[in-house]
Amino acid sequence: VQLQASGGGLVQAGESLRLSCAGSGFSLDNYAIGWFRKVPGKEREGIICINSIGSTNYGDDSVKGRFTISKDNAKNTVYLQMDSLKSVDTAVYYCAADRGFSRLVNDYNYWGQGTLVTVSS
Repeated sequence: VQLQASGGGLVQAGESLRLSCAGSGFSLDNYAIGWFRKVPGKEREGIICINSIGSTNYGDDSVKGRFTISKDNAKNTVYLQMDSLKSVDTAVYYCAADRGFSRLVNDYNYWGQGTLVTVSS
């Protein structure tokens, strides 16, 4: 199982970014994908996850209404659409995969390398 996260960059507050998480060695038909982020000095936290049938679960109330998760099973890719970005969203964003459906870091065994999102105010 391998994951490749991409799409990070530098944006201004209020702008949007779409992150991608491309998977190989497994199928989204059988795995859930979670998006997480880490700010220096803080623990990695779960943002949102999506399971094999497309159900979603937010792990961070601060992103509700701004962040949306979706997937394209044909491309084995999950997306994180981030709108109305704020400076507090600045972090390294990671995607992770596992068979369970969880917002918790410890429930995921397979991780991508992370992509940096910087939001300037």
